[in-house]
Amino acid sequence: MKSICIFCGSADAVHEDYIKGARLMGRTLAERDIRLIYGGGKTGLMGVVADAVLEAGGIVVGVIIPSMNTAALAHVGLTQMDVVDGMHARKARMHELSDGYIAMPGGFGTFDELFETVTWAQTGAHEKPVGLFNIRNYYAPLLAAIDHAVAEGFIFPEHREVLFSDSDPNALIDKMAQYQHPREAVKRWMREE
Repeated sequence: MKSICIFCGSADAVHEDYIKGARLMGRTLAERDIRLIYGGGKTGLMGVVADAVLEAGGIVVGVIIPSMNTAALAHVGLTQMDVVDGMHARKARMHELSDGYIAMPGGFGTFDELFETVTWAQTGAHEKPVGLFNIRNYYAPLLAAIDHAVAEGFIFPEHREVLFSDSDPNALIDKMAQYQHPREAVKRWMREE
């Protein structure tokens, strides 16, 4: 993978472990020569991960909408900043530029981006790996809910395997690099068989 899109929170008042994790993820991406694609913000984990990549000599591409491209929100000094019209265009551009996706802790926006990305994998719209950087076991309740949906028959087990999770960025990226898209499950789900 040459580029990974990171979805994460923009809130500043979060536990220090999340900040440390974002710094570690940023350094890891730069050390592995993986370009960061993200939402272009300077606050919260978004700003921390971007700063860490830049400080370690890596490449950062931000994708932002005009209403967020302000001095209070937009990160200055990125390798590249793409300004696009609207949130749908923003997500589409980030997907276009990325070889894989990682959700770090975040709120509604992060959940939206994560689930859209997993849904696109389920329907065959992309065949890229999706990971959860599980700092402080943040995603344990979500993973339990997803596993419950599998047990209840709402998600194919093969589609559950699309979503990797780890609290170590190197281990997570290594898992993602071994990803094999479940094409047969996509065909079954889309009733193409």
